Amino acid sequence: MLRRQWLTLPLALAPFTGVLAGERTLLNAAYDATREFHADYNALFARQWLEQTGERLTIHQSHGGSGAQARAVLDGLRADVVSLALAPDIDRLAHAGLVGSRWREALPHQACPMASTIVFLVRRGNPHGIRGWDDLLQPGLRLITPNPKISGGARWNWFAAWGHALRTGGSEQAALGFMRQLLARVPVLDTGARSAAMSFIVRGMGDVLLAWENEAHLALQVFGDQAIELVTPPDSILALLPVAQVERVTQRRGTARLAQAYLEALYDAPAQQLAKRHRFRPTRQSTTELPQLETFTLEQVAGDWADAQRRHFSEGGVFDQIWQAS
Repeated sequence: MLRRQWLTLPLALAPFTGVLAGERTLLNAAYDATREFHADYNALFARQWLEQTGERLTIHQSHGGSGAQARAVLDGLRADVVSLALAPDIDRLAHAGLVGSRWREALPHQACPMASTIVFLVRRGNPHGIRGWDDLLQPGLRLITPNPKISGGARWNWFAAWGHALRTGGSEQAALGFMRQLLARVPVLDTGARSAAMSFIVRGMGDVLLAWENEAHLALQVFGDQAIELVTPPDSILALLPVAQVERVTQRRGTARLAQAYLEALYDAPAQQLAKRHRFRPTRQSTTELPQLETFTLEQVAGDWADAQRRHFSEGGVFDQIWQAS
C-alpha cells in the first residue's frame, strides 16, 4: 500500500470536496516531499484539537511542487496554511496580500519548524563508488535532478552543489566550473523531486539521484535496499522548510485561530518527534538519528533568497547560461 501511495502523484486537490455543511475544516497546501509527514501530523493535530476543544476537525491535504502550490493559492485555492519548500514561494503570496508581510516573524526559527538536506541515491552496490560531490563528475556518469526553474527541491539541489564547490574551490569561478561539469551529466530535467525519483527508481534512468534526505529514506522503505542505496555526502546544505498562514483565507473563513494553532503545534515535542520519524531534521531538537554531516546555509553560499533567486534562476541567470551551453 505504501508503495502504491508513493507512486501516486495527484495534482492539487480541489478545496473542501465533499465537506458537510458546518463541518470544521482546514486545508494545508504543501509540497510533495511532506505528503507522508502531513498525513500523520494532521491525524495527530486533529486528536489534540478534539481533546482541547471538544471540536471535531477534518484536515484536507493538497500536495504538489512548491512553486505549483504557491501558484494554485494565487489562482484561488482556498488553503488556510501553506507548507512549502522555498521561502520565495511564500513571499509571492505575501506580495499578493494573501500572507502577512512579516510571516517569518510569526513563528520560531523564521517560520521553519523542520529542515532537510540533500543526499544521493545510487544503484545497489554503488558501482561508481560515490562518496561525495566531487565523485559526481566522473566521466560517463548520468545524474538525475529536477528543473530548478520550476522545482523547489531542485533549487536546494543546485545550492547544495554550488555551496560545496564554492567552499572547496574557494571562488565563484571554481563553483561555475563545477556546475558546468555537473549539468553536463544531467540527461533530462524532471518537473519535481518525486517525479525525478520515479525516473531514477522506477524507470531506471541515471546512475545517481539528488534527493531530499527524507525522500531518500522513504524510497528505501518503499522499494527496499535491493536496488538502491543511500549515500550521505560529507557536506550539504541545510534546507529550512517554511510554513505560513494564508491570512486572507483564514479571515474570510474564520479559521485564523485554528490555523495558527495548527502551525504552532508543529514546534511541540510530539510533532518534532514525528518529523524525526519521517527523517526530517527538527529545528527545535538538536538530537537526530540521521547521519552527521557538515551543513551550510543558503545565506553562507548565495546570499538571501531574493539575491539567490535573481542571480541564479532569473531569465538569463547562471542556470540558464550553463544549461543552454551544456
